[in-house]
Amino acid sequence: MNLLLAEDDALLADALAAQLRRAGFEVEHAPNGAVAEYLLSRQTYDAAILDIGLPMMDGLAVLEGLRQTRPTLPVMLLTARDGLEDRVHGLNAGADDYLTKPFDFPELEARLNALLRRSRLQSPAKGLELGRLSLDGESRRALVAGQPLELSPREWLLLELLLQHRGRVITKEQILQSWGQDANASNAIEVYIHRLRKKLEGAGVAVRTVRGLGYLLEASP
Repeated sequence: MNLLLAEDDALLADALAAQLRRAGFEVEHAPNGAVAEYLLSRQTYDAAILDIGLPMMDGLAVLEGLRQTRPTLPVMLLTARDGLEDRVHGLNAGADDYLTKPFDFPELEARLNALLRRSRLQSPAKGLELGRLSLDGESRRALVAGQPLELSPREWLLLELLLQHRGRVITKEQILQSWGQDANASNAIEVYIHRLRKKLEGAGVAVRTVRGLGYLLEASP
């Protein structure tokens, strides 16, 4: 597995790179945001770990640019900021997971493997359509009236689940199961539902909240 690690703390970067390599990853290190952006535009990676506080260009700016070209690349953010607003900002920028410093390497490795597992092993949906929305599971592309819809891996899994069960309620537990996450990640669901609703405007579908039960996808005018 080929991984980009963008971290400006040289000691931490060396330690993480060494541990990741022992865990079986091929690691390329970027010491600042400008280098990270350049490498992400030139190389193919299976995942990226971005520190938010990168010099020259912060991790959020790198992530926002990346989502224009690689909407499904699994991305984990590292940060010393642990406030709810910071976590929500990171998720809204397109992150798939968020780890606060200091952390233990086994947790980082477990979270990274979970991201990769969901990205590579999730069973694709085939030929799913509703309104002007269609999903091609083999290419992992979503289209609205024939135009590509940019989605992060979690957004893709959420939309796939909703479309597979269109007209029926899916629970938060089902969403977390599709993400490979435990109940501690349940607060992130509303963030992704909000992001997905905005991206589906004009698609002829709507994500409806069924209070106390979950969410369902239905056709809309």
